[in-house]
Amino acid sequence: MFSGIVEEAATVVAVERDGGNVHLTLRCSFVEELKIDQSVSHNGVCLTVVAKTADTYTVTAVRETLERSNLGLLAVGDRVNLERSMLMNGRLDGHIVQGHVDQTAVCMDVREADGSWYYSFEYTFDPAMAKQGYMTVEKGSVCVNGVSLTVCNSGENTFDVAIIPYTHDITNFGQIQTGTVVNLEFDIIGKYLSKLMTL
Repeated sequence: MFSGIVEEAATVVAVERDGGNVHLTLRCSFVEELKIDQSVSHNGVCLTVVAKTADTYTVTAVRETLERSNLGLLAVGDRVNLERSMLMNGRLDGHIVQGHVDQTAVCMDVREADGSWYYSFEYTFDPAMAKQGYMTVEKGSVCVNGVSLTVCNSGENTFDVAIIPYTHDITNFGQIQTGTVVNLEFDIIGKYLSKLMTL
């Protein structure tokens, strides 16, 4: 379980394809604190630490994960948003994020707004999935590449988010441009409410 508050953007130092899986090796400032079998959110995807060195660690993404997320597009040198699992004795600064990416979206526009930025995203709309809560709502929560954000200008299959300078600098939002593919996790509370309404 995560909160969508990114700790830092790690650097990919190796990508190894192994059948339908991809092993990603990354470098971050808290490698020494990680343990084998620990869950870490990578661009919003919950992955398990499977190996460590003094300054890097490795996780494995399986085919299902690669098909639903942007992890299969990563290359050496890319930055990946990281968050370790949430401590249950602290404040929930973002929103409840499971680390189970629902689908990807494409950045359609980036606009600077006097020191902050607006990003517009478009995703594939499926009416049946929307009835199950796979959608955005105005002023609701959405997780983009592991970052907990507030939705604005919510459309049928589009939405905007506003990014403050801190988030722009500490996450990989600074690298997102028109055409960039990002990971989406829709709000779990909305999914449960949508399900209850069908019973």
